Amino acid sequence: MLKALSRLTLSAVWLPCAVGFSLASIQSMAASEVHTNRIRIEYIAPNNPAYNPIYERLKDRQTLERLQGIFSPLLLPFDLTLRTQDCGGVANGRYTRPVITVCYEYVNDFLKALPQEPTPEGITPMDAAYGQFFYVFAHEMGHAVFDIFHVPIFGRAEDAADQFATYIMLQFGKDQARRLIGGAAYGYHMYVQNLQVTAPLAAFSDVHGAPAQRFYNLICLAYGASSAVFADVVNKGYLPRERAQDCRGEYDQAAYAFQDLIEPHVDQTLKRQVLDQTWLPQQTPWRPPQTVQ
Repeated sequence: MLKALSRLTLSAVWLPCAVGFSLASIQSMAASEVHTNRIRIEYIAPNNPAYNPIYERLKDRQTLERLQGIFSPLLLPFDLTLRTQDCGGVANGRYTRPVITVCYEYVNDFLKALPQEPTPEGITPMDAAYGQFFYVFAHEMGHAVFDIFHVPIFGRAEDAADQFATYIMLQFGKDQARRLIGGAAYGYHMYVQNLQVTAPLAAFSDVHGAPAQRFYNLICLAYGASSAVFADVVNKGYLPRERAQDCRGEYDQAAYAFQDLIEPHVDQTLKRQVLDQTWLPQQTPWRPPQTVQ
């Protein structure tokens, strides 16, 4: 009995040490492989030739190359690919390790709804296109970051990914942030036209928030980050003042989570270089590519 107990005690002591040693070895090996510039890009030619104009425009504008540069400071343990492709008629964006995919069908949908001229808020067709394209990729990058770095999430992952994307857009200085946020918010404009909204009950069962909720969350974080740059979202009635008074706290909460959980996985020197650059093209007369009706 005592011998058996001794063996058991010895095993109890030795096993955690062995496991600890093994985990430490694995972590050490993984750490040696973690580095920047592990973002890869792929423009996949569409099976449906109707999407060729979008495919060609994205390549010509080097849209994925811009995103590759923006996310290059992430200290990743493996290569992460940003991809655009034809998804067989499904308009979607998704992350499946190790690939983030945005479908040409999704791009086609928001290109069809672009404003024909600058809106009263100053959102140009170019900003609406780039803002929505960046937003969907940054949203999916949020899912990737949560997965790769084992970021704990309270609440819904889709809401957290929206906050991640919005926070990223707000780091690029007031001019670029204003254009990106305005462009992303324009994607919800059709859902916030009317003061009264009717929707089937099943609409609230989706893992994503209702479009109008996502719109308010987006502009609230922006207003919380800078009430001066985004003052018009309140002054023009897009964001109710009752919500606006809490937006600084909402932004600070998101910023604290990002600083605590994600910044340790970011190369700070390269990050400063990225944020010092201008990623959005200058405003010029812009015609969207031919879309599929």
